[in-house]
Amino acid sequence: MKVKDLVTGAKILTLPSSQDARGNFVKTFHESTLIKHDIFFTLRESYFSFSKKDVIRGMHFQLPPFDHSKIVFCPTGAILDVIVDLRKDAPTYGQYFTYELSAENHQAIFIPEGFAHGFKSLTDNAMTYYLVSSEYNKEHDTGIRYDSIGLDWGINEPILSARDLSFMELKDFDSPF
Repeated sequence: MKVKDLVTGAKILTLPSSQDARGNFVKTFHESTLIKHDIFFTLRESYFSFSKKDVIRGMHFQLPPFDHSKIVFCPTGAILDVIVDLRKDAPTYGQYFTYELSAENHQAIFIPEGFAHGFKSLTDNAMTYYLVSSEYNKEHDTGIRYDSIGLDWGINEPILSARDLSFMELKDFDSPF
Protein backbone atom coordinates (compact mmCIF):
# COMPACT_ATOMS: atom_id res chain seq x y z
CA MET A 1 0.00 0.00 0.00
CA LYS A 2 1.31 3.43 -0.96
CA VAL A 3 0.16 6.48 1.01
CA LYS A 4 0.33 10.17 0.05
CA ASP A 5 -1.11 13.30 1.66
CA LEU A 6 -4.16 14.95 0.12
CA VAL A 7 -4.61 17.60 2.83
CA THR A 8 -3.47 17.59 6.45
CA GLY A 9 -4.94 14.42 7.93
CA ALA A 10 -6.58 13.14 4.74
CA LYS A 11 -4.59 10.71 2.63
CA ILE A 12 -4.80 8.87 -0.68
CA LEU A 13 -4.12 5.15 -0.39
CA THR A 14 -3.04 3.12 -3.41
CA LEU A 15 -4.33 -0.35 -2.66
CA PRO A 16 -2.10 -3.30 -3.56
CA SER A 17 -3.59 -5.22 -6.46
CA SER A 18 -2.73 -8.04 -8.80
CA GLN A 19 -4.30 -9.48 -11.91
CA ASP A 20 -4.02 -12.86 -13.57
CA ALA A 21 -6.11 -15.18 -15.73
CA ARG A 22 -8.65 -15.56 -12.91
CA GLY A 23 -9.29 -11.81 -12.53
CA ASN A 24 -8.24 -9.18 -9.99
CA PHE A 25 -7.25 -9.19 -6.33
CA VAL A 26 -7.17 -5.97 -4.25
CA LYS A 27 -6.15 -5.65 -0.58
CA THR A 28 -8.37 -2.95 0.95
CA PHE A 29 -7.04 -2.82 4.52
CA HIS A 30 -3.62 -3.37 6.08
CA GLU A 31 -3.38 -2.06 9.64
CA SER A 32 0.41 -2.04 10.06
CA THR A 33 0.88 0.00 6.86
CA LEU A 34 -1.72 2.49 8.03
CA ILE A 35 -0.03 2.84 11.42
CA LYS A 36 3.34 3.35 9.69
CA HIS A 37 1.75 6.40 8.01
CA ASP A 38 0.16 7.74 11.24
CA ILE A 39 -3.32 6.47 10.40
CA PHE A 40 -4.79 4.94 13.54
CA PHE A 41 -8.05 3.39 12.43
CA THR A 42 -10.36 1.02 14.26
CA LEU A 43 -13.04 -0.56 12.09
CA ARG A 44 -16.50 -0.37 13.72
CA GLU A 45 -18.84 -0.52 10.71
CA SER A 46 -18.68 -1.28 6.99
CA TYR A 47 -21.18 -0.69 4.20
CA PHE A 48 -21.48 0.04 0.48
CA SER A 49 -23.76 1.78 -1.98
CA PHE A 50 -24.45 1.38 -5.68
CA SER A 51 -25.21 4.58 -7.60
CA LYS A 52 -26.41 5.50 -11.05
CA LYS A 53 -24.36 7.93 -13.15
CA ASP A 54 -24.82 11.56 -12.03
CA VAL A 55 -25.91 10.65 -8.49
CA ILE A 56 -24.53 12.96 -5.82
CA ARG A 57 -24.44 11.67 -2.25
CA GLY A 58 -23.36 13.98 0.54
CA MET A 59 -22.01 15.92 2.19
CA HIS A 60 -22.24 13.65 5.26
CA PHE A 61 -20.63 13.39 8.69
CA GLN A 62 -21.46 12.57 12.30
CA LEU A 63 -21.22 15.12 15.10
CA PRO A 64 -19.10 14.54 18.22
CA PRO A 65 -18.95 12.42 20.25
CA PHE A 66 -19.96 10.02 17.44
CA ASP A 67 -17.71 11.58 14.78
CA HIS A 68 -15.69 9.15 12.73
CA SER A 69 -12.96 8.63 10.21
CA LYS A 70 -13.54 6.67 7.00
CA ILE A 71 -11.64 4.77 4.38
CA VAL A 72 -13.59 4.96 1.11
CA PHE A 73 -12.90 3.13 -2.16
CA CYS A 74 -14.73 2.29 -5.38
CA PRO A 75 -14.35 -1.38 -6.42
CA THR A 76 -16.81 -1.08 -9.33
CA GLY A 77 -17.14 1.90 -11.67
CA ALA A 78 -15.83 5.36 -10.80
CA ILE A 79 -16.69 8.26 -8.50
CA LEU A 80 -15.45 11.77 -7.88
CA ASP A 81 -14.89 11.68 -4.13
CA VAL A 82 -15.28 15.00 -2.30
CA ILE A 83 -14.30 16.04 1.22
CA VAL A 84 -14.75 19.38 2.99
CA ASP A 85 -12.57 20.40 5.93
CA LEU A 86 -14.84 21.33 8.87
CA ARG A 87 -12.00 21.71 11.41
CA LYS A 88 -12.25 25.33 12.59
CA ASP A 89 -8.55 25.65 13.47
CA ALA A 90 -7.28 24.12 10.22
CA PRO A 91 -5.78 26.43 7.58
CA THR A 92 -7.95 24.59 5.04
CA TYR A 93 -11.23 25.13 6.98
CA GLY A 94 -14.19 25.29 4.58
CA GLN A 95 -12.16 24.12 1.57
CA TYR A 96 -13.10 21.14 -0.53
CA PHE A 97 -10.81 18.52 -2.04
CA THR A 98 -11.67 16.07 -4.82
CA TYR A 99 -10.13 12.84 -6.00
CA GLU A 100 -11.27 10.23 -8.49
CA LEU A 101 -11.64 6.73 -7.08
CA SER A 102 -12.27 3.83 -9.42
CA ALA A 103 -12.01 0.13 -10.04
CA GLU A 104 -9.23 1.00 -12.47
CA ASN A 105 -6.96 3.04 -10.18
CA HIS A 106 -7.32 0.90 -7.00
CA GLN A 107 -7.16 3.98 -4.80
CA ALA A 108 -8.91 4.83 -1.57
CA ILE A 109 -9.16 7.95 0.53
CA PHE A 110 -8.64 8.11 4.27
CA ILE A 111 -10.93 10.80 5.69
CA PRO A 112 -10.23 11.80 9.30
CA GLU A 113 -12.74 13.13 11.82
CA GLY A 114 -13.82 16.69 11.10
CA PHE A 115 -14.48 16.33 7.38
CA ALA A 116 -17.75 16.17 5.47
CA HIS A 117 -17.79 13.49 2.77
CA GLY A 118 -19.70 12.97 -0.46
CA PHE A 119 -19.25 11.90 -4.04
CA LYS A 120 -20.54 12.13 -7.59
CA SER A 121 -20.99 8.89 -9.51
CA LEU A 122 -19.10 9.06 -12.80
CA THR A 123 -20.46 5.77 -14.11
CA ASP A 124 -23.62 3.72 -13.86
CA ASN A 125 -23.61 1.11 -11.12
CA ALA A 126 -20.63 2.64 -9.28
CA MET A 127 -20.04 0.85 -5.99
CA THR A 128 -18.73 2.96 -3.11
CA TYR A 129 -17.41 0.98 -0.15
CA TYR A 130 -16.92 2.52 3.29
CA LEU A 131 -14.87 1.36 6.27
CA VAL A 132 -15.95 3.48 9.26
CA SER A 133 -14.42 3.98 12.71
CA SER A 134 -17.71 4.45 14.61
CA GLU A 135 -21.17 3.00 14.46
CA TYR A 136 -24.06 4.93 12.95
CA ASN A 137 -25.84 7.23 15.38
CA LYS A 138 -29.03 8.73 13.94
CA GLU A 139 -29.17 11.70 16.35
CA HIS A 140 -25.62 12.77 15.43
CA ASP A 141 -25.76 12.02 11.69
CA THR A 142 -26.02 15.15 9.55
CA GLY A 143 -24.49 16.99 6.63
CA ILE A 144 -24.11 20.20 4.67
CA ARG A 145 -25.62 20.97 1.27
CA TYR A 146 -23.55 19.71 -1.62
CA ASP A 147 -24.07 22.94 -3.59
CA SER A 148 -22.86 25.26 -0.80
CA ILE A 149 -19.17 24.30 -0.85
CA GLY A 150 -18.13 26.16 -4.01
CA LEU A 151 -17.56 23.08 -6.18
CA ASP A 152 -18.84 22.96 -9.76
CA TRP A 153 -20.10 19.38 -9.80
CA GLY A 154 -20.40 19.46 -13.61
CA ILE A 155 -23.98 18.14 -13.67
CA ASN A 156 -27.07 20.06 -14.79
CA GLU A 157 -29.57 17.64 -13.26
CA PRO A 158 -27.97 15.61 -10.46
CA ILE A 159 -29.86 12.78 -8.79
CA LEU A 160 -30.13 13.59 -5.07
CA SER A 161 -32.04 12.41 -2.02
CA ALA A 162 -34.53 14.66 -0.25
CA ARG A 163 -32.43 14.26 2.88
CA ASP A 164 -29.27 15.57 1.19
CA LEU A 165 -31.22 18.55 -0.17
CA SER A 166 -32.51 19.35 3.35
CA PHE A 167 -29.04 20.00 4.85
CA MET A 168 -28.00 23.53 5.79
CA GLU A 169 -25.43 25.44 3.79
CA LEU A 170 -21.78 25.42 4.81
CA LYS A 171 -21.88 29.15 5.66
CA ASP A 172 -24.64 28.49 8.21
CA PHE A 173 -22.94 25.50 9.87
CA ASP A 174 -21.37 26.15 13.29
CA SER A 175 -18.66 23.51 13.31
CA PRO A 176 -17.96 21.60 16.53
CA PHE A 177 -14.72 20.24 15.07
